[in-house]
Amino acid sequence: MQETGTAAEPGVLVLAGTPIGDVADASPRLRAELAGADVIAAEDTRRFRALLQRMGVTTSARVVSYFEGNEATRTPELVEALTGGARVVVATDAGMPSVSDPGFRLVAAAVAAGVRVTAVPGPSAVLTALAVSGLPVDRFCFEGFLSRKAGERSRQLAALAEEPRTMVFFEAPHRTAETLAAMVEAFGPGRSGAVCRELTKTYEEVVRGPLAELAAWAAAEVRGEVTLVVAGAEARVVDLDAAAAEVADLVAAGARLKPAVAEVAEREGIARNALYAAALELTRRPVKT
Repeated sequence: MQETGTAAEPGVLVLAGTPIGDVADASPRLRAELAGADVIAAEDTRRFRALLQRMGVTTSARVVSYFEGNEATRTPELVEALTGGARVVVATDAGMPSVSDPGFRLVAAAVAAGVRVTAVPGPSAVLTALAVSGLPVDRFCFEGFLSRKAGERSRQLAALAEEPRTMVFFEAPHRTAETLAAMVEAFGPGRSGAVCRELTKTYEEVVRGPLAELAAWAAAEVRGEVTLVVAGAEARVVDLDAAAAEVADLVAAGARLKPAVAEVAEREGIARNALYAAALELTRRPVKT
């Protein structure tokens, strides 16, 4: 699969961000890259050719499929094309390749082979949902898709219960209701969130509110592409004196100081050193009679 690139800058891997809904969001550079590519690795070749038609773009590139099922076998072929001088463009069904879509494996292999990797910035469901959610955007984390298995999903959410940053998730429409119900259990019914559906498309909808209300709303049928945005946990006010008193009570009941400090510090989210010093001082105070 060795091909010679004809572009001015051969041997380049281009990650092409495609519209997440409205084809009018396609940038002039995206059009130029698709038209001038030697090879286009598309997540779904039929959807990709339909996108080209809607964009009014024609290309002489060889279009090959590149999806989760064939990433492992197709990556070496694409790297061979890249090292042979081809300009290879990766395009997923919507959004930026490698963000919960095929692409990461090829990027890693291209970097290892000394191939230049660049990107055509494009629409992102993550950032779009975050921006319209009405939740804090100064710090956030992207968690992608949660596990389809209920037990594993619950463990994943439990680990995020104290995450202070706004969280963004992708979810399939038919699993949205059960995922929101699991979030109610993990984060509490009052935690704020937003369900962003069909972003930039004709039937775009953003539903905001406490998780319990969102779960009730989603109990009816949810359709389309879904992105969930959930507020981070509020910072807890730590009462060091109260925690130290709790440690002192454990010590008085027969516990050793260090294990007692470790137990209370983990539960209350307090630095062990600070709690140890406060508890030590408290346990050494003379008992008033």
